[in-house]
Amino acid sequence: MTQSYDVIIIGSGPNGLAAGAYLSRAGQRVLLLEKRFEAGGGLATEQVTLPEYYHNTHAIYKMMVDYAPVYRDFELESRYGVKHIQPEPQVAMPLKDGRCLCIHSDIEKSCQSIARFSKRDAESYREMRHDFARMMRHILAPQTYVPMEGALEMAARAEETELGRALSEYAEKTPQEIVFDLFEDDHVRTLMLYMACHWGLEHDQSGVSYMVPIYLDRMANYRLTAGGSHRVSNALLKCIFEHGGQIRTGAEIRRIVVERGRACGVEMQDGTHLSAEKAVVSTIDLHQTFLAYVGEENLERDFVEGLRTWEWEEWSLCNLHLALAEPPHFAAAESEPEVDRAFIYLMGYESLGDLLDHWGAMREGRLAADVGFNACFPSVHDSFQAPVGRATGLLSQMAPFDLADGGSERWLAHETREEISEQRLALLRQYVPNLSADNVLWTYLTTPADIQNKFANMVRGSYKQGAYQPLQMGYLRPNDECSHYRTPIQGLYLGGASVAPGGMVLFGPGYNCSNAIAEDFGIEKWWQELDYVTAAREEGYI
Repeated sequence: MTQSYDVIIIGSGPNGLAAGAYLSRAGQRVLLLEKRFEAGGGLATEQVTLPEYYHNTHAIYKMMVDYAPVYRDFELESRYGVKHIQPEPQVAMPLKDGRCLCIHSDIEKSCQSIARFSKRDAESYREMRHDFARMMRHILAPQTYVPMEGALEMAARAEETELGRALSEYAEKTPQEIVFDLFEDDHVRTLMLYMACHWGLEHDQSGVSYMVPIYLDRMANYRLTAGGSHRVSNALLKCIFEHGGQIRTGAEIRRIVVERGRACGVEMQDGTHLSAEKAVVSTIDLHQTFLAYVGEENLERDFVEGLRTWEWEEWSLCNLHLALAEPPHFAAAESEPEVDRAFIYLMGYESLGDLLDHWGAMREGRLAADVGFNACFPSVHDSFQAPVGRATGLLSQMAPFDLADGGSERWLAHETREEISEQRLALLRQYVPNLSADNVLWTYLTTPADIQNKFANMVRGSYKQGAYQPLQMGYLRPNDECSHYRTPIQGLYLGGASVAPGGMVLFGPGYNCSNAIAEDFGIEKWWQELDYVTAAREEGYI
């Protein structure tokens, strides 16, 4: 028996949920298919250590709450109680000598902290923040929520405005060159380069450095979801259910049904046929979508060969979640009292050389004992996430998927996991002396191999479904045939992180895909174009 829907969405991560919410509210019969038993993908909050300790096991730093349309269009705060906290300072880099470099939402407070290291860098930071905020508002944020133009069209458009020309100049440099041009102090350069590259840029690669202004602007605009990241996914699920949409978890797909060049449904492993009258949307990775589910027999050879050249990230994340008997108290708090309440911490990078050595080691498949990480203690800002008087913690470290001595299988060895956990805690205690062995009640480690095992679409621990490099970004993400969310298979759309603007819980792919489907099938949009997108269009920026 065939069951019929208007739109079938494969994957219920942030983008699948966004597409499902927009289209179901537009009157479409929507079904989401989720391989796991929990919806939300990276928007997860779990009790992985002790009871009453809630850990954001994947997505925690929300960088686009002030721009992403889903928060406004679905009134997530007023209707569903989804609130976000913007901790201060936003970023802190404590040093072993007791000093601390802090970045605040407030520009002047940031400049005061930077000036303790370099007065020239403080002035440069002030100018950078103003410039990058303008680029973000007028160009970069609007481009996130519209289809990308081709490289030549974008380059020509950029040349028409002073702001566009300035942004184009950054794209031609490497992140390291940008940071070195702006800043002179070694510690300031270390913090800025880490924050510019941590979400997937290679420090010595040009061509995608237009992302640097995004990341250095967002560095002072991160939010924490009160009650845990799952509050966002739960709210979007409620939106879907309220408008008649459905979800099936534990759903094993056999194939995307293609007849006469058109995707017309999905066949499940148990033989159930699900018909899609209008569209099938895939928010999972390219290889599963096309090679496993569509099948090479339905695709042109050149298209298939292009898929096989797709590159995953060179590195992933190794995360250690902590259940703590008490909140952290940093040694640097003696000179910088606010450090105990920062949102993101960088630890273990006493010099730029330490950071560059870390990246160099990863390229060789090594993870040294003393390499640094970023850390967060969410319950310091949101008491829901830990019992009264106690705290949750996260140590998140950039790490290669394949280790030189044993490949990815090495991550699964008990002795490796124990060694990594102890090394990270030992480094943490150099900055936070009160977190003795007695105060660390429980730990939970997730490695790059664990990420792939948990999320089938995060191949090689690739939490963005593919590397950020020149031939896989913008109009070329994933290729010029699919960059506008449509594919060579009529009725099959892409709405996940493998298409522009990429990953990181931006909601851009799911939002843009919804717009494409609405336009193709004459579906009346209940949502309005974002005001800053309209303004950018009128001003000629997009």
